[in-house]
Amino acid sequence: MSRPTPNPRTAGALSGYTVVDLSRALAGPHAGQLFGDLGARVIKVENPASGDDSRSWGPPFVGPADDPQATYFFSCNRNKESIALDLKSEDGKATLRALIARADVLVENFRGGVLDRLGFSTATCLEINPRLVILSITGFGHDGPEAQRAGYDQIAQGEAGLMSLTGSGPDDMQKVGVPIADLLAGIYGAYGVLAALLERERTGRGKVVRTSLIAGMVGVHAFQGTRATVAGEDPRPGGNHHPSLSPYGLFHCDGGAVQISVGNEGLWQRFCAAFDLDPAAPGMATNSERVTNRPAVTAAIEDVFAAYESAALLEKLAAAGIPAGIVRTLPEVYDWEQALSQGLKITVDHPVVGPMDLPGPPVRFFDADAAGETETTVTEHLAPPLLGEHDAVIRSWLEG
Repeated sequence: MSRPTPNPRTAGALSGYTVVDLSRALAGPHAGQLFGDLGARVIKVENPASGDDSRSWGPPFVGPADDPQATYFFSCNRNKESIALDLKSEDGKATLRALIARADVLVENFRGGVLDRLGFSTATCLEINPRLVILSITGFGHDGPEAQRAGYDQIAQGEAGLMSLTGSGPDDMQKVGVPIADLLAGIYGAYGVLAALLERERTGRGKVVRTSLIAGMVGVHAFQGTRATVAGEDPRPGGNHHPSLSPYGLFHCDGGAVQISVGNEGLWQRFCAAFDLDPAAPGMATNSERVTNRPAVTAAIEDVFAAYESAALLEKLAAAGIPAGIVRTLPEVYDWEQALSQGLKITVDHPVVGPMDLPGPPVRFFDADAAGETETTVTEHLAPPLLGEHDAVIRSWLEG
């Protein structure tokens, strides 16, 4: 099935740029989706037999029983076109060469050596197009003693330490509820590509940008990383409470729970005044004391919170100027007026499923002058493509 309309990406910060996305599953496709959100033309190259691996990842599937569509695939392939190419065939190789010659960016997440064996090493790609920026995402890095290991998100979460920090306690290590290693590798990869495109403006030449799932994980260790490298500690899971701030986390109340963030001593004073607690009580006078005595602090807070249902408690916290919130389910998030106001849910028209809602792009753009701001965020989006949906359109463009 093919829609004859050419790619409508005519707005956005990357309008006029072309991205060839050879990647599959999640890390590379997520990076490609970010480029598409920014207005680039993203051409997804897929295996004609089965397409991207994630087309078969489910349930859930939606659409007709004889043509089920994986919602997983939808999560990382908006704003793309699809061309089906057998890269082992002469036609596939020739078409890919033509795409590379026209592209600004090439995204790939093959295991090391696969593209070389297909005849598209980084050197070859840059020979075809010296201005090309190549994004290569691997599991463990392209070099080093474990470079050839297959990269999967949960394995990376474990190997790069994130699971050692996540869970209800030291004996309950948990993965994050989304494939965060894949997502962060895609985000860091896109960040690297944008820097390389800026550098190309000065040098006229492209380059190779490399990142990995484990690099993405280490890149977000943040203060937990310096606890290990500088303080010599071995951070472990602490549940829903901050390891260096107190009170900061999830606290139970009458029939529910709220989250509070008391991030400085001024907030602690206001919090105690609102709930008739003694801010200078033994073990509670400073943040360090409260962290050390967290169980007692938590018990004291939940004791006063027990008199409030969550809605009333949030009102009282807001009146006192204490940052607070609830824990929403995903359906609640996508119905939340604040999320909707930020463009975090979009509607696209899929050729099989029809109109459907997707999570929206996380960045907005504005022009600003003395009169105020005018939003320039791209609001027209392409549905995730069918396998090979744009073969004819893309081949026509290459021949033009």
